[in-house]
Amino acid sequence: MRAHLAALVCLAALLLYPVVNPWQPYPQAVLLLGFLLAIQATSWNIISGYAGYVSLGHSMFLGLGSYTVGILALRWGVNPLWVAPLGGVVATVIAVLIGSVVLRTRGHAFVIITIAMLLAAQIIAVNSRDLTRGSDGITLELPFWHRDFQNIPFYYAFLLLLVLTVLFSAWIRRTKFGTGLVAIREDEGKAASIGVDTTRFKVVAYAASAFFIGVAGGVYAYYLTFINPVGSFAILGSVTIVLAALAGGRGTLYGPVIGAFLVNLVSEAATVYAGGVQSRVLLFGGALVLVVVFLPKGLLPAVEAWWRRPAPVEFIEPVRVRERVPRPPPSPGDVLLSVRGVSKRFGGLVAVDDVTLDVRQGTITALIGPNGSGKTTLFNLVTGGLPADSGEIWFDGRRVDGLRPWRRCHLGLGRSYQVTRLFKEMTVQENVVAPLADSRWRTLLSDAVHGHEAERARELLDLVGLRRFAGQPAGALSYGQQKLVELAQVLMLEPRLILLDEPAGGVNPSLLGHLTEVIRELNASGVTFLVVEHNIPLVLDLCDPVAVLAGGRLIAEGPPGFVRESPVVLEAYLGDDWQPAVS
Repeated sequence: MRAHLAALVCLAALLLYPVVNPWQPYPQAVLLLGFLLAIQATSWNIISGYAGYVSLGHSMFLGLGSYTVGILALRWGVNPLWVAPLGGVVATVIAVLIGSVVLRTRGHAFVIITIAMLLAAQIIAVNSRDLTRGSDGITLELPFWHRDFQNIPFYYAFLLLLVLTVLFSAWIRRTKFGTGLVAIREDEGKAASIGVDTTRFKVVAYAASAFFIGVAGGVYAYYLTFINPVGSFAILGSVTIVLAALAGGRGTLYGPVIGAFLVNLVSEAATVYAGGVQSRVLLFGGALVLVVVFLPKGLLPAVEAWWRRPAPVEFIEPVRVRERVPRPPPSPGDVLLSVRGVSKRFGGLVAVDDVTLDVRQGTITALIGPNGSGKTTLFNLVTGGLPADSGEIWFDGRRVDGLRPWRRCHLGLGRSYQVTRLFKEMTVQENVVAPLADSRWRTLLSDAVHGHEAERARELLDLVGLRRFAGQPAGALSYGQQKLVELAQVLMLEPRLILLDEPAGGVNPSLLGHLTEVIRELNASGVTFLVVEHNIPLVLDLCDPVAVLAGGRLIAEGPPGFVRESPVVLEAYLGDDWQPAVS
């Protein structure tokens, strides 16, 4: 709230500045260029700050908007301001086409490809003389207003675009779409497993990050009245965008704006007092190194951390487990999950070897075995984290082994992980609202902070006993509490089958009883479980039936009593030299 109030005060001051001081065009020009850089940095933040995919070619969209508006203004004989929105449309369309291809890569490959796209756009502009006039550039008409107004109309045009861009970024961050982008940044594989269509999210984010830059490019072309390939598609422009967002705070709402004004002022000072472009390049290079080394999260997060300095909070607390009410186990129903002859090899290692396993509706089925027996690998095959080399996987009567992880999730298949994979920089509530039960646009654009999604998250946090930690960072919770949050996260999908990978591993005994009671309650309400666990007493008490893996093969299956006394199972756990005691 304080940040929003401070932003409103700054906006009011910027709105009044040309009225109070209308006769100094130079400060107005410096500020409007700061607005332009802030528009680009805030837009870049959508794909690179929220989603974590760093683009070093984003100034390409400014050039695309400039050329689109310049060409249309000359051919149609209209004022460039009237067709400036078309610059945003063209930039968005190009972003969708490029993103559909390049966003299948990640890491350094994506960064290099974005630079290549920027340089390719410059080459195309130089060689398309019939359209762009090549290196000669395009000259536009002078502004139609009287020279006494100087830069004031451009000042307000860029300020309006900046406000719209920030509001757009804030709206995205509040939606399920925005939460999904942050989930991709934190752990893309985990995001896919909770229903986030990662490819679609990234392409949409890339397109969204291009629109306002394209519109601003059209206005900027009219401000300069001249467009050429070198100026429109300069690598230094992209570096400046990245530096502004990093300096202010990537992934925050106002950080890129603050960083843009700082970088623009320093750039202007370098141009005036230190000799121009070469000094700017050296200055930006040095500043980028300093920011990465000393302010890795940016200026705004550093100031916020210093200002708040929260007192340490002890999160581990005894949990009062409700007295268990005996209830009859649910009768096993139809087969819900069917694994038929599934195998997975990693080179010469056979991790899963021709496994056939059925999980019936309403059961808590255990999957046990020694370390390295293939249990987690089988989970990954079922949920889509790994492709099977052979065999079939059926869920609720539908073959799913060819579906992407989020498609399987949308069918009602959820899972937790052996080592919790929460999104540590998100709050507990944001972690719980992150899952997506379907891929409809209405779901993506729904408000994740308020409304039905937030209320459902609070109910689930009540269920696992952690509602009062909803606003805390997930990484601040104890390990056992993180296990409970991950369970609540999976329940947000209202799954029919939950795969739990070592739910008791590393959990404080005071929380383990609460966790098992939650599992029993969910099972009584109709949720089916497939549980991997090394705590054999817990398995024998909680699960029925039990399946045993060893060396990637299913060696035994049956009720707990049968498995407990099976010589084959004992041999798998105790080794080849084990012999039963002779009475």
